[in-house]
Amino acid sequence: MNILTEIELDALTEVFNVGAGRAAQSLSEIVGDGVRLSVPSIEILKSNEVNAKVLALSHSRFATVSQFFTGPFDAEAVLLFTEDHALEIVRDMMGSQMSLEDLAEFEQEAMCELGNIILNACMSAMSDMLGIVLGSSLPTYLVSSPDDISERLVADSNDDAYVLVLHIDLMIEKRHTQGHLIFLLSSSSLNQLVTHIQRYLDSIP
Repeated sequence: MNILTEIELDALTEVFNVGAGRAAQSLSEIVGDGVRLSVPSIEILKSNEVNAKVLALSHSRFATVSQFFTGPFDAEAVLLFTEDHALEIVRDMMGSQMSLEDLAEFEQEAMCELGNIILNACMSAMSDMLGIVLGSSLPTYLVSSPDDISERLVADSNDDAYVLVLHIDLMIEKRHTQGHLIFLLSSSSLNQLVTHIQRYLDSIP
């Protein structure tokens, strides 16, 4: 869906690349290893077009961390990882040799911290580069099936809602984890985002 022009999409990609860089630096300090977060692609879809296939959700259970952001536009941000990968990331964050089973009790707290780092890094980059102020809620954590996620995205939106999907790769040392970062925006919020991107582009000499 061509909501953004190519140059606007490039600008938005750059915003999220800056945010990914900030998140990677913060995560690297926590896990004590090199961390890289990439933002290879962005898709903008109507909420009713989002399904498990679009999100490449082929596993049975996913760990999701969500936050609400408010400001010139409102959005719900949702970070998804497979449950197995989520537990591996938690083990890296805890810096221990505990089994994945023992780590399960720390999963919610650690994943909320992970989501808070990644989501706020992306949104703070957006705030800085676009010259806006965004507030945020506390992160919430759920484990869901692909169908649960698709149904939730539609239920949490409305007929004029859009979903901005970022496919990201998280690499901790030799560990490679693919995740998804999803932003739910109404039509008016998406228009506001586009307006601020245009202003950002106009400010570049």
